[in-house]
Amino acid sequence: MKRITLIVLLIFLLTSCVTYNTVHPSRTSVTKLIIPNLDGYLTLLCDFHMHTVFSDGFVWPTVRVEEAYFEGLTAISITDHIERRIFPKYKSSSHNRSYEEALTSEKSDNIIIIRGSEISRDMPPGHINAIFLTDCDELAQENYIDVIRAAKNQNAFIFWNHPGWKKQQFKKTTTWWPEHTQLLDEGLLHGIEVANGNSYYPEAHLWCLEKKLTMIGSTDAHNRIPAFAPYHHRTMTIVFARQRSAESIYEALIERRTAVYLNNLIIGEEKYLKELFEKSIIIETEKNDNTIIITFNNNTDILFNIKIEENEQEIPNLDSNNQKIINILPQSIHTKSIKITEGITYDKAILTIENFLVGPNIKLKYTLEIK
Repeated sequence: MKRITLIVLLIFLLTSCVTYNTVHPSRTSVTKLIIPNLDGYLTLLCDFHMHTVFSDGFVWPTVRVEEAYFEGLTAISITDHIERRIFPKYKSSSHNRSYEEALTSEKSDNIIIIRGSEISRDMPPGHINAIFLTDCDELAQENYIDVIRAAKNQNAFIFWNHPGWKKQQFKKTTTWWPEHTQLLDEGLLHGIEVANGNSYYPEAHLWCLEKKLTMIGSTDAHNRIPAFAPYHHRTMTIVFARQRSAESIYEALIERRTAVYLNNLIIGEEKYLKELFEKSIIIETEKNDNTIIITFNNNTDILFNIKIEENEQEIPNLDSNNQKIINILPQSIHTKSIKITEGITYDKAILTIENFLVGPNIKLKYTLEIK
């Protein structure tokens, strides 16, 4: 019985490999998300964690390039596991093979492809990604600290994957271990996945702020990534880079100029999210004797959830209707009218950007001057 089950599983794996060897048929045009640049920086959309048939994924490397091209991404890194390969046919292949195959895609001139690998260990330290490698084969070593040191010797950017993955949380909570302190102290850890797939890790968000680590968001895709509806997207890292180049992406990652885009959440440091909000929406205000009219002009593909906060020094008499969250759709104009008390001067309002997280479940606050 076990032998039959094994044969069925093997057939499934082999046929899955063939099935996912082509791009989704509905992908016929590029649908890049419109997100504004910051002053002095280009806004680049990147995914630094995904897999292919050269570890435990079910697609050929060129598929990853084509998926990224049709989604309008700037850069990707295929990070196949050093220690895990499920297809016997590829067990003896070089660990550089997925990167080399990705370069053969006809879309490779449009996507920055970064050489990378995943170092997979039990917790601690868990799974670690190293990208911007020069030779993945040098990471095929037994001791995890030697592997990560080998990555550092290649000037790799190194980040901790899915720290909240329940399979590796023996303490039933997302934990920072002494091994991670060692990695940090030795300069062997530069970032953490604050989001992996559809999961957000508030603990990782806090660690990035406290320990000056770069925030990363990734798909960790193993199967084919489906085509998305308009304004929807994969989980990704938003990189604020000086130029559209691998060198500039590396510099931005080291300098922690990133945000994470997960579903409708944008997660990052306050200084970047505040400027991103200011660049995304033009806000105009008009005030008469009893009404304040606020007009939001959203020029981006980001859906904003905004609440005008009640505050004794600003607008003290918002009724329950005014307290509701305003949903500002992508590429739209939204007008909000607020009744005010006669004879009281209102000079500002406090906006809470509900889907911009500047700390663990802490929302961006923005002061709006009312003119």
